[in-house]
Amino acid sequence: QVQLVESGGGLVQAGDSLRLSCGASGRTFGSSPMGWFRRAPGQEREFVAAIVSSGRTTYYADSVKGRFAISRDNAKKTVYLQMNSLKPEDTAVYICAARDGYFYSSDVRADATYDYWGQGTQVTVSS
Repeated sequence: QVQLVESGGGLVQAGDSLRLSCGASGRTFGSSPMGWFRRAPGQEREFVAAIVSSGRTTYYADSVKGRFAISRDNAKKTVYLQMNSLKPEDTAVYICAARDGYFYSSDVRADATYDYWGQGTQVTVSS
């Protein structure tokens, strides 16, 4: 079992940066691929970024590529999402997710790939 707790959200202006953190409990964190998703008001949850258990490979949605960076510290059981050059359209609840075991690169963007979810942290970007 894995429990995920996000932090670091807030209200910022367009062009600002934020770093989100997701702390995990559970002894399998080091072998769990992790992902970040977001849900904007009135919209479906969408994939943002993912990282394999070693941290060597990352994946991004086209909308955030070049602006966001996902990383992890397995010793601290934490995954991060560094968000730069934020835009009003990045406003959403950002949600951390964990996979219990290996995932295929073709599946990283799908909700169903992930077994555990956090409650989310709100990010609001004003123009």
